[in-house]
Amino acid sequence: MTPGGLLRQSDAASALKQSHVLYNSGEMQTWTTDDTHFQPASDQSLLVYFGQQITIVAHQRVRKLLRLLEQEPIAGVRNLNPAYCSILISFNAVQLNHGDLEEILRGYLDRLDAMQIPEGRELQVPVCYGAEFGPDLNEVAALHGVTPAQAIELHASVTYVVYFLGFVPGFAYLGGLPEALATPRLDSPRRSTPPGSVGIAGNQTGVYPFATPGGWRLIGRTPIAMFRPNREAMSFLSIGDRVRFTPISAARFAAMENA
Repeated sequence: MTPGGLLRQSDAASALKQSHVLYNSGEMQTWTTDDTHFQPASDQSLLVYFGQQITIVAHQRVRKLLRLLEQEPIAGVRNLNPAYCSILISFNAVQLNHGDLEEILRGYLDRLDAMQIPEGRELQVPVCYGAEFGPDLNEVAALHGVTPAQAIELHASVTYVVYFLGFVPGFAYLGGLPEALATPRLDSPRRSTPPGSVGIAGNQTGVYPFATPGGWRLIGRTPIAMFRPNREAMSFLSIGDRVRFTPISAARFAAMENA
């Protein structure tokens, strides 16, 4: 995120909604030779897409452009919001317009192949699955014709990638969920989701850092604080990190929570 201001939450939500539509929209027709596309999101924001699919290749290009823009900020750019295969760039409309910003960004894009980005950290997140910690686990398992124990084993069997953070501070969108666990959101969101709740929505998984309304299906909970404003790195997870979930008992959960 560059200094100079924060994108209003309503603008970000609107742009993200547009981005989901445009991934499969006929409006997305003007692509550069490397599958990069520019799309105005508002009168003071521009979306840069790296293809239309959620892939590690697109993710790496998002990270490279994000790092380059952080190292060499563009005058007038106010905020950077990475997503699965895009970056939403908000700017001061007095200093820039869409055409000028696109022209500058093309120069940045020409340098991406030579751009080096650090390896993401490898982190383990302990999770107590099921019962009061994961009230939707049994239903998720039943929907896929497996036992709760098999669903836990599946969820903890892979390494996830943090594609981006959003929704609320510290909420990391993790890609790489086994297809056998991909499950739609709840029809009616909960009014409140306990902090640390591990959820599934579609082919994503993630951890709620705060007690917030939420429609993801909850399968467990971690005692790890996902966001602490008094930490140097306030968010426990960062874009590019690789995450494994480790099953723990309720007793272990209580011990870690009270430590």
